[in-house]
Amino acid sequence: MSGSVRRLGAVCVGAFLLAEAGVLSRRRATAHWKFGRELATRYPEIRVEHEPLWVKDGKVYTCAGISAGIDLALAWVEEDCGVALAHEAARKLVLFLRRPGGQPQVSVSLAAQASEMASIRELHIWMAEHLQKRLTVEELADRMSMSVRNFERVFTREVGTTPAQYVLQMRVEMARRQLERTANGLKQVAAAAGFGSVPVMRRAFTRLLGITPLRYRELSERSAGE
Repeated sequence: MSGSVRRLGAVCVGAFLLAEAGVLSRRRATAHWKFGRELATRYPEIRVEHEPLWVKDGKVYTCAGISAGIDLALAWVEEDCGVALAHEAARKLVLFLRRPGGQPQVSVSLAAQASEMASIRELHIWMAEHLQKRLTVEELADRMSMSVRNFERVFTREVGTTPAQYVLQMRVEMARRQLERTANGLKQVAAAAGFGSVPVMRRAFTRLLGITPLRYRELSERSAGE
């Protein structure tokens, strides 16, 4: 059947059904972050991507949870009917912003807040208030009164990502809020979020979200204004 349809997609654990049917063999795919590793283990022929909200490989689409399914559906509407109708649908669904497929599934801030260690949660708050600082691993380790090696091990265990990657993700989150809620120029946004320059911020956005800061702001303003 998959050979005769124009487009085929699955939401969340629906990826397992497509995998069992052989539809995802040798394709890129994703699933809810809670089940991504299981999908990769059970079906090693699938190139599972754990970060994106949704993934397109040819005519086959897979996505994370229910909300990501809405983002995927809107992407289909845009493919078939254009940007204007997709945004109108988003407005009727009371969505603030349509998210691109490459956006990470899990907020880095939520990850840190879920840590069992009060010291890690306190460090997260301090980091959020000092994003304009360099925030090197050495400085963070010193603040926690740990060796660099032990700090990196503990932090990665508690938060699920390295300190350096976490700082980058926090800065992107800060920049996103600035782009959504202020009229500041890209240079101001980059400085407020601790990026050394607009090009550095642009590379971080493209790497983590699959979209440039300028395009992110355009989508945010369009959604809010409709």
